[in-house]
Amino acid sequence: MDVEETPLPGIGVRRELVLDSGRRVGIVIHRDGETELIVSKLDDPDACLASIPLSVQEAATLGSLLGGPQLVAQLSEEHRELPGIRTMQVPLTRNSPFAGRSLGDAHIRSSTGASIVAIARAGEILPSPAPSEELLAEDVLVIVGTDEGLAAATAILNGS
Repeated sequence: MDVEETPLPGIGVRRELVLDSGRRVGIVIHRDGETELIVSKLDDPDACLASIPLSVQEAATLGSLLGGPQLVAQLSEEHRELPGIRTMQVPLTRNSPFAGRSLGDAHIRSSTGASIVAIARAGEILPSPAPSEELLAEDVLVIVGTDEGLAAATAILNGS
């Protein structure tokens, strides 16, 4: 899918993609670093239906939310021919006993047989995280394993 980039003189740059519906969705990155999520009118791509200012943290979190499913879909496709193996995303909540602790402290692999293969954080993907990687509230953990392993890993991460 192509991303169109349009310079906005005196403002910054607009980056957007055209959805199958014909609507355009994107962001405006202002010269001062501010970011807006934009949605165009269906009948006029230059007119904005919605413009939502985002803080740096909000933009990063939105990026993580949107990037996680793509990674899960890719991993799921790669595991398609391996019966019994699934991939899922588990958001790490602020109430998790592992928020602020290292990945190794959770003992997910040794306790459940499931593996945390990536962390989506602040709009970036951290592949193959080391046991020393600190887990942060609002991280999205990408886990591969059996149904039982995934359920057990989720329970551990949620403190259940």
